[in-house]
Amino acid sequence: MNCRLYLLPAPLGDNPPEEVIPGDVFRRIASVEHFAVEDVRSARRYLSRIGFRGRIDSLSFYEVNEHSSHEDIENAFRPLLSGSDMVLVSEAGLPAVADPGASLVAMAHNAGIEVVPLSGPSSLMMALMSSGMNGQCFAFSGYVPVKPDARKRRIRELEMRSRKYSETEIVIETPYRGDSLLKDILEVCDPSTRVCVAADITLPDQFIRTMTVAQWRRAGAVPLARRPAVFLIYA
Repeated sequence: MNCRLYLLPAPLGDNPPEEVIPGDVFRRIASVEHFAVEDVRSARRYLSRIGFRGRIDSLSFYEVNEHSSHEDIENAFRPLLSGSDMVLVSEAGLPAVADPGASLVAMAHNAGIEVVPLSGPSSLMMALMSSGMNGQCFAFSGYVPVKPDARKRRIRELEMRSRKYSETEIVIETPYRGDSLLKDILEVCDPSTRVCVAADITLPDQFIRTMTVAQWRRAGAVPLARRPAVFLIYA
């Protein structure tokens, strides 16, 4: 099929999109009319900022998020099956990376539709590259368990894996549980284990710091106060 599924990143915060996304990205999707989005309201605001202002109401939106059923995703896929280009939009960062949308991308591959990834910020990779940890061997493990005991067990497992394979372990957490996660990391991990906290990446109040657990304990953990953050562990 001659149509394409474009994967459009979004800024990691409220900074202007052009600060973190090349202008050519916006020009490449300027004529597309169909958008698969995590949330229609925020997607409309984002598209208004990147050149679609004045014609938002003429666009078609399909919600693809963690609540979407298989039928919802099939419905979102119909414009591609009919030969129209479509854009999969992230809420923040890269589509389908710690973000919904992978099922739609898989459907495109299965149907022989070209998938076109577009350049933009990735909090995971930017945290890794600025951590000073092993960028040759790393693993992203997503969210850790919510319950404290299970969370601590998972942290211990990640630290053991890091030590065994010299692997950087990357995890994320919802902003309102970031302080609890960091507290448990500093409680559970060995004093020599290195921990990086990367918060509000690309924003004016960006905070990125790597220290050993012992150093974090002496300095006192930075209060994240609901700031989006990525956590990296290297034993």
